[in-house]
Amino acid sequence: MVIRVVIGHRGKLLREGLAAVLDKEPDLTVLAGYECTDQVLAVTAGNPGVVVLLDPLLADDIEVSQLCDQLTGQPVLLLVHREDAGALSLSLSLAKQSQTVGVIATDVSSDDLADAVRKVADGQPVFDGSLALVALRASDSPLTDRERQVLKLIDTGATVQEVARIMCLSAGTIRNYLSRVLTKTGARSRIEAIRKAQVSGWI
Repeated sequence: MVIRVVIGHRGKLLREGLAAVLDKEPDLTVLAGYECTDQVLAVTAGNPGVVVLLDPLLADDIEVSQLCDQLTGQPVLLLVHREDAGALSLSLSLAKQSQTVGVIATDVSSDDLADAVRKVADGQPVFDGSLALVALRASDSPLTDRERQVLKLIDTGATVQEVARIMCLSAGTIRNYLSRVLTKTGARSRIEAIRKAQVSGWI
């Protein structure tokens, strides 16, 4: 039996790399790769035979947490960078809420990644135990996954307009996110908000 996979990731290069790795396996086939949660939902909703390999900070009109809610009972494997405390905290929370959501680090071997896809497809729990140690070092974040992503993009030097384009949102929406971030962090500027979030392990 061939396991079908849909990839949702922000980076085109990473989407293509993941697809190339998984397509080498005789029992795995990648149907498509997308950069927005809405696209992933449109293809996978109501199709329980498809494994969703997902970037926990994927963006669009719905957040990843909402996407997982709408994919109830469907196998989801969250691919997390172990140094990204915000994404890790979100992923662990989603895994706790659903037995069909697995979590694995981005630095695993291609064989381990393929095995993780097979396990979630078979209904087995998948959790990279080493990630729990990283998560324990970060305090609970008051920021949503979308707010964390906005802050991380601003930290790269991107303008509000560039962030809006990357996240498929309006500039006004991005400004609203930034305003909420300033309120939650108690910061007076975006730079201060970034510093506080980094020190606290939220981004």
